[in-house]
Amino acid sequence: MTGYGRAQQILNGRDILVEIRSVNHRYYEYSSRVPRTFSYIDEKLKALLKTSISRGKVEVSVTINNIEGKDTEIAINKGAAEGYVNALRSIADELGVEDDITLSKLMKLPDIFNIQKTPDDEEQVWDDVSHVASEAINRFVEMRSVEGERLKKDITDKAEGILGMVAKVEELSPKTVENYRNRLYKKLSEVLEGKDIDDQRVITEAAVFAEKIAVDEETVRLRSHIAQLENMLAGDEAVGRKLDFIVQEMNREVNTIGSKAQDLNITKVVVDMKAEIEKIREQIQNIE
Repeated sequence: MTGYGRAQQILNGRDILVEIRSVNHRYYEYSSRVPRTFSYIDEKLKALLKTSISRGKVEVSVTINNIEGKDTEIAINKGAAEGYVNALRSIADELGVEDDITLSKLMKLPDIFNIQKTPDDEEQVWDDVSHVASEAINRFVEMRSVEGERLKKDITDKAEGILGMVAKVEELSPKTVENYRNRLYKKLSEVLEGKDIDDQRVITEAAVFAEKIAVDEETVRLRSHIAQLENMLAGDEAVGRKLDFIVQEMNREVNTIGSKAQDLNITKVVVDMKAEIEKIREQIQNIE
C-alpha cells in the first residue's frame, strides 16, 4: 500500500527531518538514507518501523543538521599566538618597520586555533531521531489507514458481486440437468424411431450426469471463503497474507466449477468470477 509520512523537529541543537515513503509490495522491504556519521541509528530505525509496518516497500530518509555548533570545540593555541607576536615584533625592531600586529591578522596565521569535533552522544541522538520518526510513522499510518478503508470497501463490494454470481450458478445448475434429460429423451426418440423409451434408463443417465456436474460442495465452500474474507477485512489485524491464501482457495473452487460446467451460461459466469477474483488478488497485495 502506498503511503507517506513526514516529521521535522529541532531537538538538542539538531534539526531532524524524517520522511517515510512506501509503495505496494507483497512483503516488507526496508531501505534507508541516513547520514554516514549517524549510520549507527539505522538498525534501530529499521526495528522501529517494523513494529508499525508489516508490508510494502518502505524507504526512510533521515536528515540531521547541527544548528548550534555543538558538534565542534575550538581551542586557542596561546603558545603559538605568543610565539607569532614575539617573532613579528622582533622582526619589526630589527628592520625598523612599524609594528601593526592586529588580532584579525593574527587569526589568519596557521595553528592559532585547534578545532576538534565533539563525539556524538549516540544514545541522545537516537532518542531524538526516534521521537521524530515516531511522529512520521503516525502520519504515515494515518494516511495508509485512509487508503486501507477505501480498499476494504472496494474488495468487499467485489466479494458481494461474486456471491451474486454464485447464486446464479446455483440457479443454473439444476436447469443444466433438466436440459440434459430433455436432450437425452430427444436423442433416444430419434434413435428408437417411435418405440417406447425406457424412462428408468433416462432417469439413471440423468442422475449420473447430475452427480458428475454437481457443484454444490464448491459453491458452499466458495461462500465460506467469501465470508472469511469479509470477516478478515472487517477486523483490525494485519491479514494481508491470510487473504492471499483465501483468494487462492476461492480461485480453486471457481476453477473446479468451470471444469464441471456443461452449460454455456455457467461458463460465462465462471469467467466473470475469475476476473473479479483476479482484481481482488491484485488489491490485497496492498493490504497489511
